[in-house]
Amino acid sequence: MPSPIEDYALIGDCHTAALVSSEGSIDWLCLPRFDSPSMFGALLGTEDHGCWTVRPADARATASRAYLDDTFVLETVWTTPDGQVRVTDLMPHGDRRADVVRRVEGLSGTVAVDVEVRLRFGYADAIPWVRQLPDGSGIVAVAGPDAVVVRGVHLTASDHAHSATVEVSAGNTVDLTLTWYPSHREVPDPVDVGPRIDHTIAWWRDWASRCDPAAEYEEAVVRSLLVLRALTHEDTGGIVAAATTSLPESFGGVRNWDYRYVWLRDASLTLEALMQHGFTEEAHDWRRWLLRAIAGDPNDLQIMYGLAGERHLVEEELDSLPGYLGAAPVRVGNGAYTQYQGDVFGSVMIALDEARSVGLADDDFSWSLQRALLGVLEGHWNRPDRGIWEVRGDEQHFTHSRAMIWAALDRGVRAVREHGLDGPVERWEALRETLRETIERENVDHARGCYVQHAGTTEVDASLLVLAQIGYVAPDDPRMLATVAAIEEDLLQDGLLLRYRTTSGVDGLPGDEHPFLACSFWLVQQYAASGRLDDARELMDRLLSFRNDLGLLSEEYDVQQARQVGNTPQALSHLTLVRAADAIAAATATPSSPRTVTKR
Repeated sequence: MPSPIEDYALIGDCHTAALVSSEGSIDWLCLPRFDSPSMFGALLGTEDHGCWTVRPADARATASRAYLDDTFVLETVWTTPDGQVRVTDLMPHGDRRADVVRRVEGLSGTVAVDVEVRLRFGYADAIPWVRQLPDGSGIVAVAGPDAVVVRGVHLTASDHAHSATVEVSAGNTVDLTLTWYPSHREVPDPVDVGPRIDHTIAWWRDWASRCDPAAEYEEAVVRSLLVLRALTHEDTGGIVAAATTSLPESFGGVRNWDYRYVWLRDASLTLEALMQHGFTEEAHDWRRWLLRAIAGDPNDLQIMYGLAGERHLVEEELDSLPGYLGAAPVRVGNGAYTQYQGDVFGSVMIALDEARSVGLADDDFSWSLQRALLGVLEGHWNRPDRGIWEVRGDEQHFTHSRAMIWAALDRGVRAVREHGLDGPVERWEALRETLRETIERENVDHARGCYVQHAGTTEVDASLLVLAQIGYVAPDDPRMLATVAAIEEDLLQDGLLLRYRTTSGVDGLPGDEHPFLACSFWLVQQYAASGRLDDARELMDRLLSFRNDLGLLSEEYDVQQARQVGNTPQALSHLTLVRAADAIAAATATPSSPRTVTKR
């Protein structure tokens, strides 16, 4: 049985990531990329679907864990009646390999440590052929295109698992490593563990040292920015929405989706959060990714792509994994890639406008592509779509989508008026005004004086909070304040915001879901911007309390069970945390303070 979602730690090398439970088991790992098939899939089933456990043999062992400051190097100290050991888990950065390192160090006494490896390639669809290394120091496992070598101890086979128990005394170190490689190649050389650990610690800390967060929530902001960096593929610049697939939005339910892809919306917002904290190099890499991904006919713009800009993300249901605590189906791929969502035009244009504002000048290619995107909008601005939540019901004239299209036109106008670029600015200005008039006429509940989810309904939607963030309406405009009041009345559940009322039937799916964390962070931002600073801080503090012991957030939160829900760690949750902290800082004019990093 997998651990609670909040019990998992992330380790990663900016190409992929692993989830390590508080019990010392790696229950999720896809190699060599985030979106590769899993080789450890116990997260979506049981230990028989693949895991790698390193922990004391004594069942009475207790653990405390933490990341080394400003890194994704995880240290777990295990205490037993016989002594203490420290396990350091990481994926080394920068050596162009796909390695996992688990260093076991004796701190006191002598502790028996169990090591068990259950390899299941291809989403637990293939049990590999395993052979011992000639020197008895580990195993090589091969199935189809994939191979791994596990080194460090002599492992004995039993019932499709390989295990060992090793005695670790004070002052002794046992280095366990796993390396993935294409099966048609030779077995890679062993990992040089000590230098790789030192390099990885230094790299993460160097990256984090360039951050200049608001002092009031420094620790939470820095960890969230680190999460966003960890979810960014170093080679391509693509930013995945989460490290996992099919963790349910409701325990036992069917709302289980694959988030290991690059949503233009989420990636654009991530880019904004990074740029606002000084990370312009990442902005440059992401813009290059974007231009490659959407190059071609702008009419073919997709809402999401693969890590390298792959266009075909066909959704399929797996029968090889039973799902997290039985929540089925498990899906890979995501059928939403075929949807039309007009708001992504706005997301892209806002992010590129922000890039211009921090000094990343447009070249002929980037601006001509933006002009082409605006040209598409001129012909499709009034087209119904699936909206930000990717509903699988009927297309609608969603208010958020229309406002984001307004924002796309607005940023095009700014590019010409403020940055001296060329374009049919008068035409864009006229269409921007037409769109505003349409929204104010069709997307408002005139009885309550608030914006609504889509034209023709009186339902509200948490995404309406974004209207003030993008400059469509002032945060303290009477219509925006009425919208906030309606959202509080209709969507607050246990003090947190739902995305919308699933009982309205708009999403075309059965079942329910829990409050979506990003929506509550949007509400913090709105409170801070409209003068409700005490409410902003109160909600912010409550949301931060939902992070796990390592500062990580998933997609949703179940207040009744005090459980994280949904894919994890979720980029949207963390980037909206950053923006909420920034909004509170702006409202209080809190100055930034120099950061100090504790060295190991």
